[in-house]
Amino acid sequence: MKTELEQNRDLSVQIAEAIRDAIMSGGLLVDERLPSEAELCEKFGVSRPTVREALKRLAAQNLIRTQRGASGGAFVNRISFEEAYGQQITTSTLLLSMNKVDFETACEARYAMERACVTLSAARRTPDQLATMRAEIHRQSQPGLSDESFCASDVAFHRALVDGAGNPVLSYQLAGAVEATQPLMNMITFTARSREEIVALHTRIADAIEAGDGEAADQALADLTAYTLTLAEQVRAARAARISAP
Repeated sequence: MKTELEQNRDLSVQIAEAIRDAIMSGGLLVDERLPSEAELCEKFGVSRPTVREALKRLAAQNLIRTQRGASGGAFVNRISFEEAYGQQITTSTLLLSMNKVDFETACEARYAMERACVTLSAARRTPDQLATMRAEIHRQSQPGLSDESFCASDVAFHRALVDGAGNPVLSYQLAGAVEATQPLMNMITFTARSREEIVALHTRIADAIEAGDGEAADQALADLTAYTLTLAEQVRAARAARISAP
């Protein structure tokens, strides 16, 4: 573990980075106990409050957990993919909002990654995941469903599709892509979209996945991508017409 610190940078941040790097490199293993606060103070040549601040940073990232008692201390935590979903979604949402990613870029990235899942989902999906897709299609067909609820159902449908691939790494990576970009895309296109068209496309995807036809599922998702891009073009054209109108 690197113990040399730069005096012109926050010391607690550097200590947290050094411990995090040791965890990521395998120098500290899951469930291994970290050195005590006193030992960390000696290793890094800092005060106890500085070490405690570093440990708080690591705990906030779920990298360590603390236990009380004679056998207590700070231990390397085992992070599950499910626990990391929230951080991935938050980070993706912030990146999109702060960097003003254009619609086409977000759409291209999201659907390119999702198409990596759809053929796997056709081969691996569970009955529960298929049932979730069917339930969300039924929900989307209900008259009087609010735009907010339709968007939430849209997200749930695509999350079930992604999770159906049976690959936790893909599910983690796409947690942000689906739950950050889908609301953004819906917010832009909801005035122009046809719910009936979206329900029909979702039904084609679910039917293909149920039949184990990865090629048909991929084509249906490609058609949904094209439809979404067309909606964005229509919205832009309508907005430009309103601006140019006398």
